[in-house]
Amino acid sequence: MTLSHVRWWRWCAPVALLTWIGAVLGFGAALKDQGYSQWIHPVALLGADGIPNAQLFNLLGFVLPGALCAMVAFALRLRLPLKAGWPQRIGAQLMFLSALGLVAMGLFHLEPQQLRGTGTQLHATAWGLWWATSLASALLLANGLRGQPEWRGLVRGGPVLVLAVVAFAMVLPAFLPDGLSQRISVLLWFGWCALAGISGPSRPLTGTLQG
Repeated sequence: MTLSHVRWWRWCAPVALLTWIGAVLGFGAALKDQGYSQWIHPVALLGADGIPNAQLFNLLGFVLPGALCAMVAFALRLRLPLKAGWPQRIGAQLMFLSALGLVAMGLFHLEPQQLRGTGTQLHATAWGLWWATSLASALLLANGLRGQPEWRGLVRGGPVLVLAVVAFAMVLPAFLPDGLSQRISVLLWFGWCALAGISGPSRPLTGTLQG
């Protein structure tokens, strides 16, 4: 049995989700005595300059989950029809970029004392890359894969999940606590990645993994 016959991509998003939840809850609990609130404070504050174990949180809370979801996007690209049109191909590539946006949030951490500092600005750019590319990806994939029964889940559920991601990330913080709204947004994004992993044909991957 080759690596291409092991459907590893189906497990990447669930593992990424559990890793993220564990990091957020664990590192957040360690700062509870200092006033950290899961409802109010952003996730990225756990990895900000001056916070204990910030680098470890950035690894477990952003870099590793993002890398795992990038593998889902990579596998998605290989599982697309051999004659896939440009919406499917670009949609898969944008999903990969969205996952890299999550990775970048861990590489470029917040600088609480310099809200206009380079690190904070790069982190904000990565946040924008994360949600914007996921929205474009979901819409392109839904358009390009419609009419193909094996992709029905991603076609129907993908845009709904990602529109909710954007709503909780950009709109609903005006009505909900910022920390809560952001966390729901990220959870929905992991749901979209998981849906991409379980949708599609069950055939082995094509391309460079064969052998």
